[in-house]
Amino acid sequence: MRVGVLTGGGDCPGLNAVIRAVVRKGVQQYGYEFVGFRDGWRGPLEGLTRTLDVKAVRGILPRGGTILGSSRTNPIKIEGGVERIKENLANLGVDALVAIGGEDTLGVATALHAQGVQVVGVPKTIDNDLNATDYTFGFDTAVTIATEAIDRLHTTAESHHRVLVIEVMGRHAGWIALHSGMAGGANVILIPEEKYDIEQVCEWVESRFKSEYAPIVVVSEGAAPQEGDEILLNQEVDSFGHVRLGGVGERLAAEIEKRTGKESRTTVLGHVQRGGTPTPRDRWLATRFGLHAIDAVKDADWGKMVALQGTDIVRVPLSAATTELKTVPLSLYEEAKVLFG
Repeated sequence: MRVGVLTGGGDCPGLNAVIRAVVRKGVQQYGYEFVGFRDGWRGPLEGLTRTLDVKAVRGILPRGGTILGSSRTNPIKIEGGVERIKENLANLGVDALVAIGGEDTLGVATALHAQGVQVVGVPKTIDNDLNATDYTFGFDTAVTIATEAIDRLHTTAESHHRVLVIEVMGRHAGWIALHSGMAGGANVILIPEEKYDIEQVCEWVESRFKSEYAPIVVVSEGAAPQEGDEILLNQEVDSFGHVRLGGVGERLAAEIEKRTGKESRTTVLGHVQRGGTPTPRDRWLATRFGLHAIDAVKDADWGKMVALQGTDIVRVPLSAATTELKTVPLSLYEEAKVLFG
């Protein structure tokens, strides 16, 4: 069997660990050949490939990013895109695909499976917002990076008696903000799942100053005030229909300073949350996902995604992972609110 492997959407720590596990087990245990498709769905769409064998995956376990490259190409929106992919797979002698990605990449995989393409999915996103899996790899690294930043910002906030607002990633789900904010001892955490009351935020800020400590506010990029909507960086929309978010941290800091008179500064972590070497937990999870994904190929269990449930890796339908996002339950957010202020 000849198996194609691709990584789509945003880069994520742990992608290379999946690729390595898929190839090593596939070659050594099952005798498969592999084709690496470059730059996400653009690879099979345009026939862009690279060598993918045991030698090619040596030493990549601790590396961030992806040796295959990525993109936000959406072949479903391109006329004849699905047919071109099927034709290229046939011409290259590729019998099956392992697609590693988030909701958009796996959404395309779901559509291709419905068109007869033999595909298995692996969940990837730092946002941890894919359904049917308890965690996705990349999330632990993003939370670790954000928590370290919060730890460092506490000291400068205290030194200058300032409000520091940290904007983290999280378009529709506030998992990174919630986990890093609680781990880093933030005094306010704002997430997309619940619109925030700016007056309440300012009360929490002033309460923190009364205890002679400087407040740390962690906010997801997709968080919005009660009287408004999420803040857009611009009006551009990508091929999957997503707008570019950005600016909620600056807007929030300005409003806090205006209402409380306390100097407020913003730190936007941005893509630093995606970069660098994956944590040991993400390497472990990504490797397990890769090992189980190639087993699904061996079993011809098409249209499935490997998922973490408890400590077990199971297989779930791709549609179960992509129908709706996994957002933070408000009951979990209420737990954290006890620590605000």
